[in-house]
Amino acid sequence: MSVLPTLVGLLVLLDAGASACSAATDTISAGQVLAGDDRLVSNNSKFSLGFFRAPDGAAQSSTSPGPDTAPPSNKWYLGIWFTAVPNLTTVWVANGANPIMNAADSDLPELTVSADGDLVAVNQATKSIIWSAQSAQDTTKNTTTIAVLLNSGNLVLLDTSNSSAPRTLWQSFDHPTDTLLPSAKLGRDKVTGLNGRLVSKKSSINPSPGRYCFEVDPDVPQLVAKLCNSSITYWSTGAWNGKYFSNIPELSGNVPGFRLVFVDNAQEEYLQFNVTNEATVTRNMIDVTGQNKHQVWLDASQDWLTLYAAPKAQCDVYATCGPFTICSYNSIQICSCMKGFSVRSVIDWEHGDHSGGCVRDAPLDCTSNYTSQASSTDEFVSIPSIGLPDKGHSLKNVRSLADCSKACMNNCSCSAYSYGSQGCLVWQDGLLNAKLHQSIGTGAVSNGEILYLRLASRELQASGSNNRGVIIGVVTGACITALGLLVLAIVLIIRRNRTKNNIQGGGGGLVAFTYRELRSATKNFSEKLGQGGFGSVFKGHLRDSTGIAVKRLDGNFQGEKQFRAEVSSIGIIQHIYLVKLIGFCCEGDSRFLVYEHMPNRSLDTHLFKSNGMFLDWRTRYQIALGVARGLSYLHESCRDCIIHCDIKPENILLDASFLPKIADFGMAKFVGRDFSRVLTTMRGTKGYLAPEWISGTAITPKVDVYSYGMLLLELVSGRRNSGEEYTTPESSDGYRAVYFPMQAARELLKGDVKTLLDQKLCGDANLMEVERTCKVACWCIQDDEADRPTMGEVVQILEGVLDRDMPPLPRLLEKIFGRPHSMTN
Repeated sequence: MSVLPTLVGLLVLLDAGASACSAATDTISAGQVLAGDDRLVSNNSKFSLGFFRAPDGAAQSSTSPGPDTAPPSNKWYLGIWFTAVPNLTTVWVANGANPIMNAADSDLPELTVSADGDLVAVNQATKSIIWSAQSAQDTTKNTTTIAVLLNSGNLVLLDTSNSSAPRTLWQSFDHPTDTLLPSAKLGRDKVTGLNGRLVSKKSSINPSPGRYCFEVDPDVPQLVAKLCNSSITYWSTGAWNGKYFSNIPELSGNVPGFRLVFVDNAQEEYLQFNVTNEATVTRNMIDVTGQNKHQVWLDASQDWLTLYAAPKAQCDVYATCGPFTICSYNSIQICSCMKGFSVRSVIDWEHGDHSGGCVRDAPLDCTSNYTSQASSTDEFVSIPSIGLPDKGHSLKNVRSLADCSKACMNNCSCSAYSYGSQGCLVWQDGLLNAKLHQSIGTGAVSNGEILYLRLASRELQASGSNNRGVIIGVVTGACITALGLLVLAIVLIIRRNRTKNNIQGGGGGLVAFTYRELRSATKNFSEKLGQGGFGSVFKGHLRDSTGIAVKRLDGNFQGEKQFRAEVSSIGIIQHIYLVKLIGFCCEGDSRFLVYEHMPNRSLDTHLFKSNGMFLDWRTRYQIALGVARGLSYLHESCRDCIIHCDIKPENILLDASFLPKIADFGMAKFVGRDFSRVLTTMRGTKGYLAPEWISGTAITPKVDVYSYGMLLLELVSGRRNSGEEYTTPESSDGYRAVYFPMQAARELLKGDVKTLLDQKLCGDANLMEVERTCKVACWCIQDDEADRPTMGEVVQILEGVLDRDMPPLPRLLEKIFGRPHSMTN
């Protein structure tokens, strides 16, 4: 037997501290209210119960948010957490799937014992009960009912009518969430049918129920980890032998200070563990990653000691990385996107939720011709030595690699195929549970199959050639026919059905709304979000409560046919850093575009206005990188090169997690698609215009690069590049006004970028990232577009994988705004 159990027992005993008495109450009686930041504290001070807030899925305490969490919003949860652990660590959440929403700080949620003797959480904004603990026993409820937070962390509802023998009417231990505490039972009551199981959280900061469950096996005396509401089991504890489970001998039943038991009789079947010292802070849990873990909190190191985590290899958790990913046993970052795919939600990944997986960077050239004459331009890329994804469909009559490839290519829904020991296998839609096998001995890779992944042809061409002219020509030529057919299909569908219709466009689905539907969704266009050069934007909600932003285009500058063609081409452009176009409306002279609604408004609100949120440096750098990735996609990965022409903070919208999304990226295409010629009408905004707009030279994607550089400087400084000038000490007797981008270039050359930081940051920023950002910005605003980097290069620089020398001062800016004498290095 390993010495680990003995060491663990000693650590548990040594780390256990004396419990402290608490002045806070542990009880709520009838008529009493727990609201807002009020809390119950167990008599031993080990556990606290109260409300905490989570900003759109990011759970944190309303009184002591963690250092890297977003500001609290109006989402409230009722939960129990460890008092001694600095970062909010919940052990039970009452309403994870149904947060309490309050309209204002004055409408704080309340917990109370009702007149009927039920424990209820009330949303004061709506005066509705969001959650309640009701007794399953047949008893008369009255004012003698109380709720108590016990020293074990168990919240109980007691009938105290008989003070000498109070009865338990309800207890949180019967309804666990993701954590099992000492003395609690994890299992099922064979008489009542009550089944207590652990359910993982959605992510490390989101208390909503996740996808993994840990529960007793009704057929074998063991516990299993599985996908909730599914028959798929990916790990088990092994059978109980009377002392421990066969697969986890680390938790032997005779560990000093720690006792594990498993009971299976005619009445119940459950797992239970206990500790000899009540002050020990310990937990058994199902982690957001799908692993079952047992941990002990060590005050000395202020960290959790993990006694065991199973399954030991994260890749053994079923579908841990989500669709279109590869799980690697040997990599520090276990989840990675397959070639041609990008992470669906960067924020979720950062907090351990990989279930969203990855999405295509470019849509497939999907064809409805399933014959041998299929004209799809898609290609396959091979991924060797891989554990094949689940749910592959076997094609029995296919007997060669070439025929297997053809069968997949001729099926529009086929996303990959493999031909090997199992014959011809094809996959449709998402690819789940693909694994990169472990190395064996000398480094040889264990036996795996070759997976052939279907990608748009330009994805492979872009990686094999730098000749963008050839690539664009080939792609454009291949798509002319498809776009023509697409326009025809749109017209036919709209004429046949004026209500919602799905328009298939390279894998993207747009909704054709009627004017009446949009008027209803926006309450007769009553809530105006803003106004731009192309029209006004209104907030609305669809029938399924989806938030939308409806843009009403001013002016009849397009015919119906041209408008529909433009909308269909924009509809297939989908990327994590671009605002998603949901649909459109085209009735008479009315033209509307319907986008997803961004709850945190535009970037300028938070940088320049008093009613915005404070953006720390980490968030600003995330925004800079996200916008760069979005522009790189528009310039380099779309079927047609799309030039935005108006990059500025007003056109950078922020989602619930402050993830940036570029808005209005299709409007430049509406007014002119041929950017190989000079545009006669200047487009853009003062302060972000590249010199070529004025000089009359040909417009290229480098105009967006210039605007992006100006945007970076505003992210750093928190102030407008245009408008008020930047003041700097010129001499001992006064200050001199200097154009800020010029000042930024000079300070960068001096190596003193800290002086450029927004004062609201109080110097709290990664100065290496600040210098990198300023350097990129100064390269982007160079006069000659040939000196500016591409947006793909900008992404690499910001990611730290590419570097450039120090940029020179922009000559045009120096001439217009600089000093009479030149600046030297």
